[in-house]
Parts: sequence; C-alpha cells; structure tokens
Amino acid sequence: MLKVVEATVDEQGNVTLLEPLQLPKPARAFVTIFSEESCVSDTALLSEAALAEHWLRPEEDAAWAHLQPDPSS
Repeated sequence: MLKVVEATVDEQGNVTLLEPLQLPKPARAFVTIFSEESCVSDTALLSEAALAEHWLRPEEDAAWAHLQPDPSS
C-alpha cells in the first residue's frame, strides 16, 4: 500500500498529520522535508487529476509493462 498524507514537522521533529489516518496495522513511513518555498508548481498540482485520468488506465499500464521488473525474478 502506498498512501501520501500531508503533515507538518516542528523544530523538535514532532510529526503532525493534517488529516486523520486509519491503518489496519502499524506501517513504515518516510518523511520528506520541503523548504518553505513550494518545490512543485501550482500548474503541476492543478493538472495532476487530469493527467491521472489518462495515465491510470489499463491500456497505459499495458503500454509500459515492458519497462516493469519481472515479478518472477
């Protein structure tokens, strides 16, 4: 499972999630610290949903399948 949740980290390293999160069991997490300046353009964020409609189709998965690692190895 891969889920992205926005959070803040204070000066002491305490992480506060900005939305509730329910998990079926404990899980590992990675925390990425961003500078105050946005590292993602507003245009990229606004286009994400439109691009996802195109990219997240079975036809798209099939077209790129040859670049994925072989699950049997």
